[in-house]
Amino acid sequence: MSDVKNKIVLNTLPRHVAVIMDGNGRWAKKKGAARIFGHKNAIKAVREVTEGCAELGVEYLTLYAFSTENWERPAEEVSSLMQLLVLTIKNEMKTLLSNNVRLTTIGSIGSLPKSCQAELAEAMEMTKNHTGLTLVLALSYSGRWEITEAVRKIAEKVQMGTLHPEDVDQHLVTHHLQTKDIPDPELLIRTSGELRISNFLLWQIAYTEIYITEKFWPDFRKEDLHEAILSFQHRERRFGRISEQVNS
Repeated sequence: MSDVKNKIVLNTLPRHVAVIMDGNGRWAKKKGAARIFGHKNAIKAVREVTEGCAELGVEYLTLYAFSTENWERPAEEVSSLMQLLVLTIKNEMKTLLSNNVRLTTIGSIGSLPKSCQAELAEAMEMTKNHTGLTLVLALSYSGRWEITEAVRKIAEKVQMGTLHPEDVDQHLVTHHLQTKDIPDPELLIRTSGELRISNFLLWQIAYTEIYITEKFWPDFRKEDLHEAILSFQHRERRFGRISEQVNS
């Protein structure tokens, strides 16, 4: 067990950790390889972070795997990513099963290739009764898309007369999001040193603690997860209040 892991206080863990897995392409470029080489080598990081969260007792882990904007990438890269997704789900079932992990998704899943949809559906069915970590894959997802979809659904209900405009509040909007049954993330990790949130969980991260690491995602390991959680535990979370109110 690492020294950092020993310092983590288990009864103050973040319930939900979200990760922007960034830097695969730049990692590959530094090695003189194609971008897909970076994506393939990112699988170990996914496995390590999933196992790390499961071992500690984190309840939810959301991985930003493919954004709606990623469809604009070169067709060859998108096709390779979709094939890699199918292969990864197949190969990582052992990790999910041995760690009591339940798999679920957020995003426009219907826009994925049929093979991806089928593989995801099978994996979710196989793990639906697991009681440990819930692993959420954000696929063909973006925060603006999610909020727009929620607004559209609310507008339809108002138009039908089943909902009144004065009924619309933050709780109602939250209920119409893809994450309605998932607590907001308390910790957001971004790799590769970029200082932006890239259209990820825009509604949900209003008071999320953000942790940036210079490491590219393929190099991220359990020890890095432990560092991020320890950093989270050293922060004072005020939610708009002052320190004296929080500490009292």
